[in-house]
Amino acid sequence: MKGYVATIGMFDGVHRGHQFVLHEVVSEARALGLQSLCITFDHSPRQEQVLTPLEQKVRLIRQTGIDRVEVLAFTPELKALTAKEFMEQMLRDEWGVRVLLTGYDNRFGHNREEGFDDYVRYGQELGIEVRQLRAEGAISSSIIRQLIAEGNISNANELLGHPYALLGRVEHGEHIGTQMGFPTANIVADDQRQLIPASGAYAVKVSIGDDTTWKAGMMNIGTRPTFDGNHQTLEVNIFDFDEDLYGKALCVEFVSRLREERRFDSMEALREQLEKDEIQAKKELL
Repeated sequence: MKGYVATIGMFDGVHRGHQFVLHEVVSEARALGLQSLCITFDHSPRQEQVLTPLEQKVRLIRQTGIDRVEVLAFTPELKALTAKEFMEQMLRDEWGVRVLLTGYDNRFGHNREEGFDDYVRYGQELGIEVRQLRAEGAISSSIIRQLIAEGNISNANELLGHPYALLGRVEHGEHIGTQMGFPTANIVADDQRQLIPASGAYAVKVSIGDDTTWKAGMMNIGTRPTFDGNHQTLEVNIFDFDEDLYGKALCVEFVSRLREERRFDSMEALREQLEKDEIQAKKELL
């Protein structure tokens, strides 16, 4: 039998609630002898900050076992489609979707007042079975964004079902960390819309380029008030590592927050705190 069992949504963060839906799609597709399909979007006009850049989001979706991921550009033409037009033109005609599984609060189409009962009715007319999945706990991307903005990485990671990760590239900094014996890589995020955690020091794991091994480290996010800084920097210190990282792509996974950012009276006082941070980070990363 040809066709797909599909689901549709932004899936920002690909959190545990999303993973539940995606695993159900995969399971149902296998039971029916069909392929599994996830339809998502390159961006949302209602969302200024994202948890997962597009490339990372697609990778996380694929890790659930989904056979096919379709990323739609959120064009004015797509935005103008009603739910029924989308189901007819895209789900039925474009992909041959046989079954559509939706999350408990999923909405799509131009008219946001339409909901699950409308989708079921349209599906009956179009030959698409529409089913709604139960809620998988009180998990939402907005709750996770709030936790990360507050620096509550541990609780955010619990809801995500995976560590929160920042993707970026190393650029030249001011080498202040090197002067204190803690050389840091200055990171610029790949996606300027990605949510940066609250200022402070964090225990992190880092992968470099295409290397899939993870290195332990700590990261500081903030304006470096000890040195009268006035703009935010993202600086990661990889433990027991001295290779040149300039221009390299890094993936930084946040494990826990060590402390808030604060101003120190001297460089020596800051260095002593960094030594304590390193000890604590290594304990967190064991």
